[in-house]
Amino acid sequence: MGLIPGFAGVAPALPRFAEPPVTPDGPEAREWILRELAKSEYQAAKPTLFDIIAKRFWDWFNSLQVPVAEGAPPLGVLLILGAVVVAVVIALLIWGVPRVNRRSRLSGGELFGQSDERDASTIRRASEQAAKAGDWPLAIGERFRAIARALTERTVVTLMPGTTATDAARRAAAVFPAQADALGAGATAFDGVRYLGAAGSRDDYERLVALDRELASARPRLDAAEPAQVVPR
Repeated sequence: MGLIPGFAGVAPALPRFAEPPVTPDGPEAREWILRELAKSEYQAAKPTLFDIIAKRFWDWFNSLQVPVAEGAPPLGVLLILGAVVVAVVIALLIWGVPRVNRRSRLSGGELFGQSDERDASTIRRASEQAAKAGDWPLAIGERFRAIARALTERTVVTLMPGTTATDAARRAAAVFPAQADALGAGATAFDGVRYLGAAGSRDDYERLVALDRELASARPRLDAAEPAQVVPR
């Protein structure tokens, strides 16, 4: 066959056909699907764990069929109130009454340079027993400790590790100004029997007993109280 004039030396172009479709086997097809689903647009469309939980909760909620009398609160309100009551009960069982729990954390710990886990009542009983035995240094020291621990338990005075008796009396006097002189005298008596080897006396002990009782019934000046701090032990 001769060449067409004007197209000499040019081979005729063959029509381009699409590549034949590839039919993958089972493992290869699975790999293709996983690779496609791993793309960001597919991952963003996946429901989160919160979405799944929320959907299951609302499916359960919508499935409830509880008869409601005319004029009665809606079921949703009753469920919310019930959940609140259960949450409060659980919180009380775990953490207890807030005031009591706070006091229990403030009881114990270092007190005037010594580790002392006793509460005020226990220290007070020890002071009374020492007084009955005529051990005035111990009775005076324990009574002043009881006073300091009681003020800490009431959260009106903060005693940090290293706080001295004089400093404790100063802080307490700011909250109980009417007892400022007695607090100062009590701190002096404590330092005397604790550090200076003073013998103490019944009068010193009785004055601390009277101070302890006055403070127990006195109302503190809350505007002068220092914020209570809980020191981890």
